[in-house]
Parts: sequence; C-alpha cells; structure tokens
Amino acid sequence: MSAASTPERPAGGRREELLAIAARLFAERGFKNTTVRDIADAAGILSGSLYHHFDSKESMVDELLDTFQRELWKEYDAITGSDLSPRAKLEAVVRASFDAIDHHHSEVAIFQNDASYLIGFERFGYLEERNVRFRRLWTGLLEAGVEAGELRADLDVELVYRFLRDTVWVAVRWYRPGGELSPSQVADQYLTILLEGIAKTDG
Repeated sequence: MSAASTPERPAGGRREELLAIAARLFAERGFKNTTVRDIADAAGILSGSLYHHFDSKESMVDELLDTFQRELWKEYDAITGSDLSPRAKLEAVVRASFDAIDHHHSEVAIFQNDASYLIGFERFGYLEERNVRFRRLWTGLLEAGVEAGELRADLDVELVYRFLRDTVWVAVRWYRPGGELSPSQVADQYLTILLEGIAKTDG
C-alpha cells in the first residue's frame, strides 16, 4: 500500500480543505503541471505553511487516491460477497463505479490522467496492484454470469472487460456532478446499452 506518510495529520477541516483544493488542481491541470505553490496560492497561504500538513504534493495525491480507492473497494467487496446473482452483482458494480465518478470526480480524473505516470514511483506501486485486482473483479463477474447462464455463452470475456473498463471510467471526462443527469440515470442507460443493446426489437 502507500509507502510514505505525511509529517503530521492534525485534526480539523483545514487539512481536508487543502486536499480538496489539491484534488481540483490535479484534476484540472494534471499532477505534473501542478506545483506546491499553485496549491498554496489557491488556498491563500504561503507554500511553507502547506508543509505543516503535507511533506510534498506526492503525499497529497497519494492520500487522495489511496483513500478513494479503499472506499471504493469496500463497496466492491460488499457487492461481490453478497448473495446477489452474477448479473445483479455486475449491475451493482457498474452503479457503484458511476457513483464514485459522481462523489469522487477529481480523484477519478487524477487516476485516469496520471496513474501511468505515478505507477513509475515505488510509493504508488499499489495502483498497479489494484489495476490487477480490478481486472480480476470484472472478468470474474463476467465468467460467473456466463457460467450461470445469465450472460451469453459466446462472450469474449477479455474483450468485454476492456470495453467495460474504458467506457465506464472515461465518463469522468464528460460527466459533471450536479448536472442534468444523476449517476443513477447514467448507470441506467449504460446498463441498458450493455445488457440489451440499442437496436429496436420486434414486438
């Protein structure tokens, strides 16, 4: 998991406020293009004051991504450990993913934009581990659905997994929290397209 820790973790809302500002800037500008000074300026403090809470911008993005993903995996694990059918579990995981895009929009955007860069650093090795775990989750659900007869027997599980991975998370590029569509509405449409298609059927 995360290999480094921040110098101190004082209670209170200021630290969370700084994390929220950093998350927004990382999502908008990219991690590499955002400096500690940018974050401090946006927070209305001196750069040195930021170091009372975090030892680096790497610590900030580490905490943002690690915390977000831990919370998401708690939801995923609850779903996969339930007595739902394979298809229902697949639907629930899709819904949880769109909820994550809504509630953790900046964190998802950071992961989508900067994970390939961050994975190159030892402290972010857990991101690659979770990518592998994510693949196992989705392919496992698809294989279970096929075995249960709920999904087509001729399904190319690897291809469908790639489709799911890319089409679900790319939604962070156009979805806006508080916009016209709720995450539930987006998930409804997505699942209809995924499981029923878009062609009109007879009858």
